Amino acid sequence: MSDYRVHCPPGRGLPSEIILSPEESHHLVVVNRALQGATVVAFDGEGHEWDTELVKPDKRAARLFVRSTRTALPLPFDISLAQSLPKGALMDTIVEKATELGVRRIFPLLSERSQVQLDADRRDRKSERWRVTALEAAKQCGNPWLPTIAPIESLPEFLHRQPEFHVALVASLHPGARSLKSVLAEFRNCHGSMPRSAIWLIGPEGDFSPGELSAATAAGFKAVTLGPLVLRCETAATVAVGILAHELQQTV
Repeated sequence: MSDYRVHCPPGRGLPSEIILSPEESHHLVVVNRALQGATVVAFDGEGHEWDTELVKPDKRAARLFVRSTRTALPLPFDISLAQSLPKGALMDTIVEKATELGVRRIFPLLSERSQVQLDADRRDRKSERWRVTALEAAKQCGNPWLPTIAPIESLPEFLHRQPEFHVALVASLHPGARSLKSVLAEFRNCHGSMPRSAIWLIGPEGDFSPGELSAATAAGFKAVTLGPLVLRCETAATVAVGILAHELQQTV
């Protein structure tokens, strides 16, 4: 197995060689100290991978000779994460763990209790940082699929134009929240199979307000408990995605 993984833009078809971007070249040659002749796996984040040989270790435009090409099978589950923005750098951790767990789409949201104030410039910088975080996580864990990270929007905007999923779940500390197993069993009983796509909605520090939770359930989200303890939002996101991925994977 190669010790090096690099990212290249999608849409390359069947190339005989790959020229890396200055950023990827610098990371491969300067940071990772890859030498000429090293085996490198290049991936485009859309399931395509190339086994290559580093033939020109240029720190600005490293050149890779393609030995073979393969297309990864899609992951056996399609999970999205809608995360209300926490304060500080916690969203970086959430994006990292979501990528490692195979999340397909990430929707960053602003809610009533989000302790974040962002102008347009800061939103762009945040989005770019999360993209880099996801890329580094995909390299580290060998995930050939990069999650799509949507623009930051408010929770009401998201609920108004909510994409279609077979099942929509909101993590809740409020009374009446059900277990994930019971929600999935209900879906299976109604449809004869487990859901092929799902989304988790996770609140910020302090959770969603009662009004926001009511709006989410009115939009079709089912309130689900993650257990009797109060979890930090980054823990809740990781646990929620992990247990759902486990449940959906068992049906394949």
